[in-house]
Amino acid sequence: MSAVRTLADATTMRVGGEVETWVEATTRDAVAEAFAALVADDHEPHVLLGGGSNTVASSEPFPGTVLRIATRGIRTLPAAQPPHRPAGEEPPADDSVVLRVEAGEPWDAVVAHAVEQGLAGIEALSGIPGSTGAAPIQNIGAYGQEVASTLVGVELLESETLEVRHVPAAELRLGYRDSAIKRGLLQGVVLSVDLRLRRSADGRGQPIAYQQLAGALGVELGTRVPLADVRASVLALRGSKGMVLSEDPDSVSAGSFFTNPIVSARFARGLPEEAPRWSMSPELSATVLPLDADAPDGGMAVPSLERPVPRVKLSAAWLIEHSGIGRGFSLPGSRAAVSSKHTLALTNRGGATGEQVAELARFVQARVENQFGVHLVPEPVLVGLTL
Repeated sequence: MSAVRTLADATTMRVGGEVETWVEATTRDAVAEAFAALVADDHEPHVLLGGGSNTVASSEPFPGTVLRIATRGIRTLPAAQPPHRPAGEEPPADDSVVLRVEAGEPWDAVVAHAVEQGLAGIEALSGIPGSTGAAPIQNIGAYGQEVASTLVGVELLESETLEVRHVPAAELRLGYRDSAIKRGLLQGVVLSVDLRLRRSADGRGQPIAYQQLAGALGVELGTRVPLADVRASVLALRGSKGMVLSEDPDSVSAGSFFTNPIVSARFARGLPEEAPRWSMSPELSATVLPLDADAPDGGMAVPSLERPVPRVKLSAAWLIEHSGIGRGFSLPGSRAAVSSKHTLALTNRGGATGEQVAELARFVQARVENQFGVHLVPEPVLVGLTL
């Protein structure tokens, strides 16, 4: 336990008030002990914090406990003892390696370690700030890769039993910036994360799956590029957008403040044709049947209501820009502003309060909703703030 400090000291947005009780846990035992105390006193508000890159807090004092997970460690699991493999899952390929990473390990340090060891699968996730324990909760992703594609599972200290359980990736129900933990379907604190990566014999990464990254590398989509080149290019791209922690004022943020909206394909057809969109599910195709054949869906000639509705992902940045909010925009008298490099990030220009950040976020939401009928959902965890 340490002296009182502020959430501004421990978040990349640099906003947040004084904390009544601050606990820094550097070992698993310390995490378990502190978490058990929080669970026992369920009336006291508390916040679990890792790298603080996805947290925006009120500048009012926080009348509770902040438990910061600061455990460290990356190790390779023995090949003869793979982590808990769900029934029916195929054994891993001979060239796969499973890393077990402690939750407090900085995520970018994990990516750097993998690249140095010639392990492919997360190289395009370079430069993302925050801790490894938060990565599966948010299912972080960028430039054509997501944690979901390499995640084996997590070790979770469950709130109800205070026992450690290995939760396989399938049980985490990972989606776009979403998981069962984020939705509260699983409750507890992540102690470690298991990632299955591929040992690259030629030093090259996975096929490039994102056009902007392919363009920066000067290659076609699907090309395999040396791991170190992918990492360097991603860091440069993120840096140009103020998305790498540095002396750049635009990096004083929580990264992308809003998720890209996912809407029905039917709704998207009502948006301007130039609005970017990406298919998230296949369109339902018409089926031609012989005259004497039974109709599908139990003889009904109408589509089943249980069939998935075709969905598309929109660009939140495009919606923001075309609602009249440009880069560098700020409200009168506020120290919070839209990034001068990327409209998806909100920044602290120095001396901003959490309330000013939230006020700007609400203004952005209102403009986009009034212009396009789309409600933007915040990506960061809000502490003492509402939108």
